[in-house]
Amino acid sequence: MSIAKNAVLNELEEALAHGSAERRIKTLRRVTDLFAFGSNHFSDEHIAVFDGVFSHLIADIELSARETLAQRLAAIPNAPPKVIRTLAFDDAIGVAGPVLSSSSQLDNVTLVENARTKSQDHLLAISRRKTLAETVTDVLVERGNREVALTVAQNTGAKFSETGYVRLVKRAEGDDELAQSVGSRPEISRQNFLKLLSTASKAVCIALEAAHPHNAKEIRHVVADVANAIQAKDAAASRNYAAALVSVESLRAAGRLTENDIVSFAHAGKFEETAVALAMLSALPIDMIERAMVQDREGILIVAKASGLAWATVRAILLLCADKGGISPQALEQCRELFNKLKRETAQQVIAFQQKRRASQLPDD
Repeated sequence: MSIAKNAVLNELEEALAHGSAERRIKTLRRVTDLFAFGSNHFSDEHIAVFDGVFSHLIADIELSARETLAQRLAAIPNAPPKVIRTLAFDDAIGVAGPVLSSSSQLDNVTLVENARTKSQDHLLAISRRKTLAETVTDVLVERGNREVALTVAQNTGAKFSETGYVRLVKRAEGDDELAQSVGSRPEISRQNFLKLLSTASKAVCIALEAAHPHNAKEIRHVVADVANAIQAKDAAASRNYAAALVSVESLRAAGRLTENDIVSFAHAGKFEETAVALAMLSALPIDMIERAMVQDREGILIVAKASGLAWATVRAILLLCADKGGISPQALEQCRELFNKLKRETAQQVIAFQQKRRASQLPDD
């Protein structure tokens, strides 16, 4: 191997000094062969040498030669990292695509940088990787076009942050294929799943029954009446709420459940515990509380006013329900003004009307 390497390196020096483009390409093929066949045995020092060699050879060579190099190096775990990065940032997707989709030499920082600066084709290639970290999918969902969003949503090896899910759910409005792909992910939170259902078509809701059999009843309720039955009447018994029910019920049994607990749960980002505590203190069904938290801010204001809660508590709930998408100071001020103007008697009448209407329209099991 040493003799072969020396021969190639001698040829390389000659090609770089006096060789034509055709000769550089021929030398590139020989160096690539040498590296591919011996990559399992090369030390870090050897790989660094090849990194420098490849970097010199790919300067000013034709597109087809760069594409061939990218295809061959993409599958090699210990491919020279500097040349892999160079190929990944090539404007030609035929060059960048293979390494962006497959090379394990690209770390998350590099993938994020690439996704923030390169073309939609580059983002699409990244979205097809076997595994994707939350930091990478955040950028793909934020900056990518529909094809990118759909591909990454269908990627079982992709992980999404709460911010990523909020954006995906928003983008899925009016897009059945994307909505079904997002809703079918097993790790989607109940909160995001319900928000997705609130705008999904009947066909999507039916398709999602197979993906979430434990939520089949509530999905059927959504199909029957999205506006009034997003949550099943037995949501309190669902596995999503089991732990929250035990925790909050223990506080109530000990006589220690107060409005301050709602604030604490909300500040901690505990959606289920907040919903359960609010339901217990307001003596309203969990599904009605959950619907108000998921669907609209006005619903939260009405439930809170009817329950006699303070504005500080309402504000904490609003911030929780806004997720990481946030809520502007102007929107919060508008909610505060509306909450202060709303009479408790009026809010209680609205709640009573909604309960009566829901009871009359909820499908029989």
